[in-house]
Amino acid sequence: MANRGDREPGLGARLVIGGIAGFAATMAMTAAMRRLHGRLPREERYPLTPREIVDATLGDDPLGAPELTLVAHFAYGAACGALLAAADARPGRMAGSLAGAGIWLGSYMGWVPAFGVLKPATAHPLRRNAVMLAAHFTWGWATAHGIRELGDARATIFATGPDRDVPPSRRPNRRAG
Repeated sequence: MANRGDREPGLGARLVIGGIAGFAATMAMTAAMRRLHGRLPREERYPLTPREIVDATLGDDPLGAPELTLVAHFAYGAACGALLAAADARPGRMAGSLAGAGIWLGSYMGWVPAFGVLKPATAHPLRRNAVMLAAHFTWGWATAHGIRELGDARATIFATGPDRDVPPSRRPNRRAG
């Protein structure tokens, strides 16, 4: 548990913490997506929406599309994690899961169809929506947990204190105050 006497992180620290947590949580999300995708009926096992977004944005089967999809997917997860941490320095897992569901809703019923990138989620197969919604719950839960863990690490194991393992000639000169 973090030292509660330490002040809460400022906005800049929360953005960094949330970005890292969101990036890491995107791995859990991707694993859930891959496993759940394999349970879909064969006719629904075409690429999931992150790849479809890349294809719709860059044209049919762009060069390096799998790699571009990974980069875009993880960057979006990191950006959303930063926003979650900016809104709440210590979100609970339920709040994180709800944030994940909100991101799914805002993306697949909001900006993605509004920009004509994909059809709204209501036009996608129900089981594929269930896969993506479950993956977003996973992302949100893992991101919230990561934000709290990184915040606690910042307040404890990465906090200011005596550098006992650094040779005296290399120790920073820190003033109390």
